[in-house]
Amino acid sequence: MAFLRDVYTILVEYYPQLLAGVKNTLLIALTGTVAGLLIGLLTGVVRTAPLSGNPMLRALHKILNAIIAVYVEIFRGTPMMVQAMVIYWGYAFATQGNTLALLPSGILIVSINTGAYMAEIVRGGIISIDRGQFEGAMSIGMSHTQTMLRVIIPQVLRNILPAVSNEFVINIKDTSVLNVIGVTELYYFAGIIKRQNFQTFQTYMVVCVLYFIMTFTITCLLRFVERKLEGKDTYTIFGSQSSSKAQIQIRNGEG
Repeated sequence: MAFLRDVYTILVEYYPQLLAGVKNTLLIALTGTVAGLLIGLLTGVVRTAPLSGNPMLRALHKILNAIIAVYVEIFRGTPMMVQAMVIYWGYAFATQGNTLALLPSGILIVSINTGAYMAEIVRGGIISIDRGQFEGAMSIGMSHTQTMLRVIIPQVLRNILPAVSNEFVINIKDTSVLNVIGVTELYYFAGIIKRQNFQTFQTYMVVCVLYFIMTFTITCLLRFVERKLEGKDTYTIFGSQSSSKAQIQIRNGEG
């Protein structure tokens, strides 16, 4: 068929550009997701921290909470495409025409945008942890920071992994909007290719399949990781006397 021949020709002739686009897309999406998760963890810890008795620290905490709330609402309430234009050209306006490097700009934009969503995801994950775990950690002398790092955050990361995975997949697709500032991701190269071969439908069909392969593969890998973290469906409690498979330690002289 002519269509399949055209698709094959696009893959053979333009595979260097397509591979470069895939590489940049995955780099931006992965880096932006990790950076966004770190932003979310930081803001989540700040927003859920107890208020200090010190008036200065109490006021600072409230100011930080207000700044975080404004940041989250702005970046969740506006399109990433508009954010890309404002950040990239806003920097150029502020520096009398100097512009940021395109790839770092793309990573920065995706990171900031993802961080706004991660902030709410992490906050919800922290709130979902039973209050008794906070109180138990505090009762043995742990500070709030120690409690968060050693007790709460590990559980939160496990609980929010599906949401983080979903954000990663979304970022793979949303990198396409960065072409408005010239970031050379997959969609940007698709525009170059179709202007060279004048085969718009065939070119974008190839790109569509590549996006699907990336998202489907990442989704399967992350689901595998989630299953591994969940552990076994059945288990035997150590020392249980109701199961013949339980490992029971009996001291000498005890029945």
